[in-house]
Amino acid sequence: MAYPFSDFKYSDGLTVVGISFCTAIVCEAISWILIYRTNSYKNLRSSIDKASKKLETMKTDSNKITIKKSKTKKIDRVETSLKESSRDLSLFKFKSGGVVALVLFVVFGLLNSLFEGKVVAKLPFQPFGLVMKMSHRGLQGNDPTDCSMAFLYFLCSISIRTNLQKFLGFAPPRGAGAGLFPMPDPKTS
Repeated sequence: MAYPFSDFKYSDGLTVVGISFCTAIVCEAISWILIYRTNSYKNLRSSIDKASKKLETMKTDSNKITIKKSKTKKIDRVETSLKESSRDLSLFKFKSGGVVALVLFVVFGLLNSLFEGKVVAKLPFQPFGLVMKMSHRGLQGNDPTDCSMAFLYFLCSISIRTNLQKFLGFAPPRGAGAGLFPMPDPKTS
């Protein structure tokens, strides 16, 4: 199969980047259909935004004055509410994760068969240990600056999808950092 830019020096790398961009758009469209347009997601997101703003103002106020026990209990209640809402949001987003993972798995398999053993890019540096094993995966030769499709696709997928989520306004709310596996609370231990 001949590509229109197959004689172009960077055609394979640009093809992988383009497919990664298209995949990110498809994944965000799936997420929008399954998650972002629903009322329950919008309610969870607004409750997280409100709770994080309230917690932020309570903490700044408590830093200015001495903290009373009642104020500390209110802060703890808001933090608990925020953690629960964040966990609920993560569980809510989990349902589209399977569909998105399936799409990414299929695209990765397709790209892997198209670019098997081909150098798709040259790295401007010599990677170290583990990174070199990932960047040189499936390639013949000893040039450490050769980059395989898997590494380029991985880097593009992470960066493009994250930035696309921010651009479209689908990035997680500020206070929703806990996810499914939150850090343990130091106050309880």
